Amino acid sequence: MTDTPNQPRNGSGLAGSGGIVLSIDAMGGDQGPGVVVAGMARSAKINPDLHFILHGPEAELDRLVQRRKSLTGRVVIRDARDVVQMDDKPSQVLRSGKETSMWSAIDSVRAGEATVAVSCGNTGALMAMSMVRLRKLPGVNRPAIAVLWPSRNPQGFNIMLDVGADIKADEADLLQYALMGASYARNGMGLTRPRIGLLNVGTEEHKGRAELKAAHELIGNEADRGQFDFVGFVEGGDIPGDRVDVIVTDGFTGNIALKTGEGTASLIGDFLREAFKYTPLSRLASLLALTSLRRLKQRIDPRRVNGGVFLGLNGTVVKSHGAADATGVSAAIKLAFELAQSGFTERLAARVAQAGRQDPDNNNSTKTGGTT
Repeated sequence: MTDTPNQPRNGSGLAGSGGIVLSIDAMGGDQGPGVVVAGMARSAKINPDLHFILHGPEAELDRLVQRRKSLTGRVVIRDARDVVQMDDKPSQVLRSGKETSMWSAIDSVRAGEATVAVSCGNTGALMAMSMVRLRKLPGVNRPAIAVLWPSRNPQGFNIMLDVGADIKADEADLLQYALMGASYARNGMGLTRPRIGLLNVGTEEHKGRAELKAAHELIGNEADRGQFDFVGFVEGGDIPGDRVDVIVTDGFTGNIALKTGEGTASLIGDFLREAFKYTPLSRLASLLALTSLRRLKQRIDPRRVNGGVFLGLNGTVVKSHGAADATGVSAAIKLAFELAQSGFTERLAARVAQAGRQDPDNNNSTKTGGTT
């Protein structure tokens, strides 16, 4: 594969940039590479410390990048002719996907050229490929996908994991998710002592499956040494609440909850539009409430929290929604930048390796807060 530095064509690429380099899979999203490049351009306008390695068909991407002045001198194009389709099976991709943009994007992280990879592509293929190319951290049995969920907490979001990396999870896996979620909360949200909850059908300790009861004890025993607060079992209503900062669950339950939340947010938006369209009086009311409605739309806009983080790997991967527009892609890039800037991969590895001993995250640092 060849490297084509974006203009100015002085061959300097990204060497000596001094900023954060992200690896971006331009292909695989529902709306094509134009939306991905547009999202990169939005991020680049805001954040001068961002640089990109962009993976996909060289000629097509070169045209798209040259139209965006904010990307001048900040993109290296890595030619990759093949694309992972949304209906491709992970096993198929692992056998024949070495020439795809997704494989190339992950390999840039594996080679140390970039800190975080971002892709809008097939989730199953991306996780399988990430596990093969980056490998699991020592001590991690099942990696997890963590997402930010709009909440009543001061930070505006809660973290939930797993939301679909693996449908199974025993008590040891759930403990691992709690430790990784706590590290994410510290480094991604600036929470010194995050509150962890274990999702169940009730808050009473006698409820739930055997592995949940066992995980309840394991996580509770680790709380003081791990420097987080374990609030015990939580219910579905606590996911957007202010009782916890991190919700731990298996991938089967988490994925259903995530898709239900997305569908409910869409339904509320549809109901609001219908409520204000029938009569002149209701349309007038909508005009009077326009500012409040805009705030509500922004608060529940799923594009603001676009980006699931793969945890438990020797490298960080951010999965953007397949239907993401430029705003959504930019949000995923913002998340990737913040994780890269905080040294999240290294801290997570230390957290997993030193679980039950000292706290590698407790370095009295505050959130770096880079904006993208």
